[in-house]
Amino acid sequence: MARKIQSASRGQIRIIGGKWRGRKLPVFDSEGLRPTTDRIRETLFNWLIPVIQEARCLDCFAGSGALAIEALSRNAASATLIELERPVATQLATNLAKLEAKNAQVINSDALNYLAQAGTAYDVIFLDPPFRKELLQKTALLLEQNGWLTENCWIYVEAETEANLAMLPKNWQLHRKKVAGQVAYCLYIRYQ
Repeated sequence: MARKIQSASRGQIRIIGGKWRGRKLPVFDSEGLRPTTDRIRETLFNWLIPVIQEARCLDCFAGSGALAIEALSRNAASATLIELERPVATQLATNLAKLEAKNAQVINSDALNYLAQAGTAYDVIFLDPPFRKELLQKTALLLEQNGWLTENCWIYVEAETEANLAMLPKNWQLHRKKVAGQVAYCLYIRYQ
């Protein structure tokens, strides 16, 4: 008997802090999707404690939505999640509806195309593009050029350890950096 191929097997993420702490949400399985681990998210949100409440957040490559949902759980004012893959974006919208997160919006679009237009400034940016696709520098330039960043925006970058982070805009000052396995994760503060 032939095995049925699962095109949409599901994993899950667990919200680690805030009002939805402990909630588990399904994640659509898509090639290249790597939800930020609990440990990294815990560290990141400890770093963001001074700014996350009432922050307007933009998740440029949302994937599982773990970063934006964690921000909303910790009282961010709003979150916009950009996701290219339609089934993944649909799952994000479903998860946000389950949480009754009326202050979140899912945009089913290519991040580079979406960010190429004039934007509205955000306080916190989550920038975790698919690895080894050369998207980090292009995305950073679009964020800078098109008005997506507030003057003192905080920018979280998650990349493969071999990524050349020196290519990021010069006015992004490194605040914190750690490495976990093959992942480098950094928090930058933007200065004019």
